Amino acid sequence: MEVIPVINCPDEACAAASFATLRTFLAPGSRVHADVTDGAFAAYPALNDPAAWGRLAPPFALEVHLMMERPEEVADDWFTAGAVRIVVHAETVDAAAVFRMLDLAERHHAELMIAFAPGTDLGLAERLHARFGERIRAFQVLTVHPGAAGQPFGMDAIERIISLRRLAPHATIEVDGGIDPRTAALVKAAGADTVVSASYIFKNKDPRRAYEELKAI
Repeated sequence: MEVIPVINCPDEACAAASFATLRTFLAPGSRVHADVTDGAFAAYPALNDPAAWGRLAPPFALEVHLMMERPEEVADDWFTAGAVRIVVHAETVDAAAVFRMLDLAERHHAELMIAFAPGTDLGLAERLHARFGERIRAFQVLTVHPGAAGQPFGMDAIERIISLRRLAPHATIEVDGGIDPRTAALVKAAGADTVVSASYIFKNKDPRRAYEELKAI
């Protein structure tokens, strides 16, 4: 299973410290997930400055989770800053915005991932799949409400993963929220192939061991 550590930080100093930890065990080029919020869609503060991420210059492939109301307005800034994938919420975009961001992703040789928060009607996924087909190759299931790290895993995510896997057999399905070895095993069995983790890795006494433990699932 692919495991992507999450940088969930309010400022550049916190992000720099998290990257320093990751450099001790994560290979250059590995994917790292950066939470970004706008204070509206997700009130929790997370570093929202493409230039700051550029200054940090991490030796990793950056996946940027845009928990914001109008991600299409800043998508190009994040791709230009080096994001290899941006994650946007189905709740915040319409077909025109998705079309625009898919074009931007392809222009930057990057990828667009569509996320679904708890309670969101997965009919949205069906409509997006019908409209865009294989152009959308990645989905994210949140088991928690967008924002702060450390929230408990929501078990209703399991059926949502199963439904998405049936809809898009060849897509990447990533799971975000409440990930530990037990929940990682559950989502893998349901059809997910990727998990992201903040608290389990960074609050562990041995982040390397926590990361390797998840990878072994």
